[in-house]
Amino acid sequence: MIVRKMTTSDKIYRVINYTFLTLLAFTTMYPFIYFLALSLNDGFDSMKGGIYFFPREFTLDNYVKAFKNPYIIDAFKISIMRTGLVTALSVFFTALLAYALSVKGWPGKKYFVFFFFFTTLFGGGLVPTFILYRQLHIYNTFWVLVLPAIYSFYNAVIIRTFFTGIPDSLPESARIDGASELGIFLKIMLPLSVPVLATIALFVGVGTWNDWFSGEFFVQNRSLQPASTLLNKIINEASFESAMGSSNSGSSVIQGNQALEQAKQTGTTPESLRMAFVIIIVTPIICVYPFVQRYFVKGVMVGSLKE
Repeated sequence: MIVRKMTTSDKIYRVINYTFLTLLAFTTMYPFIYFLALSLNDGFDSMKGGIYFFPREFTLDNYVKAFKNPYIIDAFKISIMRTGLVTALSVFFTALLAYALSVKGWPGKKYFVFFFFFTTLFGGGLVPTFILYRQLHIYNTFWVLVLPAIYSFYNAVIIRTFFTGIPDSLPESARIDGASELGIFLKIMLPLSVPVLATIALFVGVGTWNDWFSGEFFVQNRSLQPASTLLNKIINEASFESAMGSSNSGSSVIQGNQALEQAKQTGTTPESLRMAFVIIIVTPIICVYPFVQRYFVKGVMVGSLKE
């Protein structure tokens, strides 16, 4: 093996490339570092500013008070059950649809593909969707958070592209041996498609975990609302209180002094609590990502190379 000696231009390019990637990684990670530092810092001390990377007065009071919220445990249970169920069902049924679309030669295939594609071009809107969920009797139930999130034609196209890259001789030989289509799908196609399935699972899981819209508009029972919806409510309530305080100039000074005194006594503020809630909700996704990261690169490369 011949190793080419690096020229001066190669070294300059490598330095510039590494510098750019380092700055890009830093700008991506800094918001999380900033939120983490504020969540671990005394709320009253955070009001002075000057916290960028590390907490100045370390405390866990923000997290203690955050977990005292009466809805946070239920919200996390709903988010965990919803994310796990949606991810499993979506990956399985989307892969099943993708396998059907990847099989060659069955009559009417192009019409079915056009039907699935055409439904992705238009949306019914919020009001028709609300009426549909009411008629299906899933409004204000756990299933309104699960069933609509299972189907994704975009993910089906990605998996179908991966399936078409598998040699046709494998399923054909299985058919000759008497295997059914479901058996071919479960015993041949799925085991060979772990990279793309892990990538789709990551996309679906992150999207489901971060989805606050469904819980906000289609679930009235707060004990059924996921954690992302709870976080959105907390942020909106804090923003509303701040806006009301600034509009009432006569009482804003008194309220401000009361808020400062309360923050000094408890060591927490609405801002520090919001930071704690953000870290609590983001942490599970960060913990899961390393387990699927090794499949991620292979999965996103689907369809980029052709032989």
